[in-house]
Amino acid sequence: MQVKKYSGELVPFNGEALKHSLSRSGANMEQVNQVYARVISEIYDGISTRELYQLAFDTLKTVRSSFAARYSLKKALRDLGPEGFYFEKYIAHLLRSIGYESTTGQTVQGHAVSHELDVVAYKDGKLMTAECKFRNDIDAKISVTTAMYYLSRFKDISGIDYEFFGKKLQFQEGWLITNAYFTTDSIDFAEYYGINLLSWDYPKENSIKRRVDKAVFYPITCLTTLSDLEEQQLLKNQVILVKDIVNNPEKLDFLGLNKDRKEKVLKEARELLDYKVEEEY
Repeated sequence: MQVKKYSGELVPFNGEALKHSLSRSGANMEQVNQVYARVISEIYDGISTRELYQLAFDTLKTVRSSFAARYSLKKALRDLGPEGFYFEKYIAHLLRSIGYESTTGQTVQGHAVSHELDVVAYKDGKLMTAECKFRNDIDAKISVTTAMYYLSRFKDISGIDYEFFGKKLQFQEGWLITNAYFTTDSIDFAEYYGINLLSWDYPKENSIKRRVDKAVFYPITCLTTLSDLEEQQLLKNQVILVKDIVNNPEKLDFLGLNKDRKEKVLKEARELLDYKVEEEY
């Protein structure tokens, strides 16, 4: 049986990979097998990856909404779009969770031209800047030309004193971050020239999906109990993370949810944060 990717390419269906991704949702083995059996009974040759995902998601949701929420992380990151503004905010929050001071949307003057910096962060005496490449396409990849362009930008702001976080500092690290993937060439180029990369699956031991699971740092767009409109309203009010509403449930009040609905949202949010994904991948 074959599955059609977003690009139109046909690839063999990988049942073990599907089971593995289902197990990452927090479902136990009995529940995983139950969901897997249901999915297998409904798939067909040539099914699209989008349809396959939706079928697994809908089936998981019938077992427990928080399982579906965790399973939807990759889509939830895309839902921080369409422009990527909230993805930049999310990355700044993620950096803060590991001890950085961070800010977004800064403009600096380089040696030759001015530059808009998506994220600026500071930790342990080092100032870093990150360029965030947000993509809506499921299989999108960041090419080597993007890494080349970023290297020229970073060189233009290197060796200059800037005032950030109450200190006069120079940029020592440059990061290229995406919710999508990097091509092999872009990884090779970045490794050679010392550009730090972070994507959905790279680096393997410390990718975005691993960092999020370890820190239970789920975006509000994961929640299945909120509508798309409600999620966008929360984002516009700077409610980016699921833990924001768990720690401060009053942040939901402006949505006008009734008591039962609010409790259902909070129940899913708490379950999502309570489950710790195993380190072993």
